[in-house]
Amino acid sequence: MGQGVQQTAEPAVKAGDVLWTPSAERIAGANVTAFQQWLRRERGLQFDDYAALWRWSVQDLEAFWQALWDYFRIEATAPHSRVLASRSMPGAQWFVGARLNYARHVLRGESAGGDALLYASEGQPLRSLSWEALGNRVRMLATHMREMGVQPGDRVAAVLPNIPEAVIALLATTAIGAIWAVCSPDFGVRGVLDRLAALRPKLLICIDGYRYGGKEFDRRREMDEIIDGLTDLRQVILLQYLRPESPVALRGAALAWTEIFKRPPIRAAEFNYEEVPFDHPLWILFSSGTTGLPKPIVQGHGGILLELQKNGAFHFDLHAGDRLLFFTTSGWMLWNFVASTPLLRAVPVLYDGHPAYPQPDLLWKLAQDAGVALFGASPAYVEQQSKAGIVPASRYDLTAMRSIVLAGSPATPECMQWFYHNVKRDLWVANGSGGTDCCTGFVGGVPTLPVRAGEIQAPSLGVSVKAFNERGESVIDTIAELVITEPMPSMPLRFWNDDSGRRYRETYFEQFPGVWCHGDFFRIDAQGRSQVLGRSDATLNRFGVRIGTAEIYRTLARLIEVEDSLIVNLDLPNGGFFMPLFVKLAPGLTLDAALEDKIRKLLRHDYTPRHVPDKIYQVPSIPTTRTGKKMEVPVRRLLLGTAPEQAGNRSAMSDPDAFDFFVAYARQQQDYRLK
Repeated sequence: MGQGVQQTAEPAVKAGDVLWTPSAERIAGANVTAFQQWLRRERGLQFDDYAALWRWSVQDLEAFWQALWDYFRIEATAPHSRVLASRSMPGAQWFVGARLNYARHVLRGESAGGDALLYASEGQPLRSLSWEALGNRVRMLATHMREMGVQPGDRVAAVLPNIPEAVIALLATTAIGAIWAVCSPDFGVRGVLDRLAALRPKLLICIDGYRYGGKEFDRRREMDEIIDGLTDLRQVILLQYLRPESPVALRGAALAWTEIFKRPPIRAAEFNYEEVPFDHPLWILFSSGTTGLPKPIVQGHGGILLELQKNGAFHFDLHAGDRLLFFTTSGWMLWNFVASTPLLRAVPVLYDGHPAYPQPDLLWKLAQDAGVALFGASPAYVEQQSKAGIVPASRYDLTAMRSIVLAGSPATPECMQWFYHNVKRDLWVANGSGGTDCCTGFVGGVPTLPVRAGEIQAPSLGVSVKAFNERGESVIDTIAELVITEPMPSMPLRFWNDDSGRRYRETYFEQFPGVWCHGDFFRIDAQGRSQVLGRSDATLNRFGVRIGTAEIYRTLARLIEVEDSLIVNLDLPNGGFFMPLFVKLAPGLTLDAALEDKIRKLLRHDYTPRHVPDKIYQVPSIPTTRTGKKMEVPVRRLLLGTAPEQAGNRSAMSDPDAFDFFVAYARQQQDYRLK
């Protein structure tokens, strides 16, 4: 069995406490160490530590990104004339003249053979898909797309879960230079059309339904409505996921997925990839769309190819043959990262279903069975596991596990400590933060550095991340705006249908011209260790003091009575404030004066009187995005008088009904109206 201790009597942990220090063996075997050795051997560059390496990576951009090009053996059918022709943001021009293809680089792993990926779902055991099978199916689907008239630059849309067929469709689409976009099948019709209709896709690949939590969800009627809303479709391919033997029954002259693969195999030597410019669109990712239509973020072949290899190799420390498991849907940018890890010959483990059905520790069992080296988790998942008393080390053999990567929301010191007490003593727990916008992390893990509770280890290589105050000055050890001061190849090419670039500029470059402003409140120290404290447009400003909502949630997570919470601060006329706290309590509990007093005293004790809410309300549930982020901004906008349909996009919510309480509260409650 794996190493661990039972989940009891954990000693108090403070932010900054050292939780783990890498061994000499771990440091020697890290990819970032190999890269430093390569730089010394091939470039004559010597760096004494990670901090020096990072400084070089953001100061000599052309040398750094050219080094990555050579280190990862990027193959281009036409060379680039310069690494960085224009350094402006937005508008940086990378690797001008180069022609390449993302999918061709992914499928380079086919020559080595073995498993390309593993997959499981509710009711289906762990299985594998070989490199040979993956490559052959990609080529057959890509050839079918060409025969039906899909050309470079055309959009191929999908409504698919986290299954091998989605990876096959992604690679086939990008292999011919078409542009990929996908939605998870649990999105409603409006949510799918909000994302896909403006793209005017030529082809739709969809399913008949899915399983979640032991229930089947037939989506054929919804797919018909989606097909009706996508007026430029030439063909629909239906994957009969729930009922493989049923006849195809969809509008749009749907073709069964299985029919495509009845043709003779197509060998790699017989297939021609579409070699495209470095900045040719690869895929379109969508922002969460919590306060309006999701932003359609266009990212390019070359930028993603370089960035995801850099991030996976140096900040996830993925090696050839490593198996990794993240619970994610196809609609989250993390899925794109996971689906791209075969670039490094890593083996993703895909899971489609409820992460806690039929047993709450199902993902740990899957990690054991798959021999997972890297396990991805969100702080919300850790909180659920902790409150359920789950101790993975007591039930499962996690010998292969070396790393944990936390994503989705800020991680508290207690969240990070939980792994060392309940999973494994010798474990690199990498906390990080980034975004869909660049499909990567801005700050994250470094396996050669100590892990400190509640802190992110370092800025990512090639990311010139800083904290800016209101005057655009870089500050240390102060809560300020997270900014990026130098361009990155994976920054969006543009937003779809934003030909003038106005919306793109307003989103990232309006506050500090020429500097990317991400919208997170951020603190970084002189050593590069950092914390992300929540969205800056949701930060609590109390009497001129800015408070990160993550601090409130960290304290409330210690209360067994509180299952979840959300807090906002409302700026009122005449300089007043009103800060309500909304709590979802454990089953059977009711908010009373004693519990309210307990919450207030704990917040005052842990932080300051400014952290104490003006009022506390019990709610049935907390509205979150589909990736588990609390919807603080929509709630704040709603309470300040924005119409419900404009304050929050229900199609972006994991549980749209969770918003109902707040809509009713905004209409009826007068606690803050006249203050």
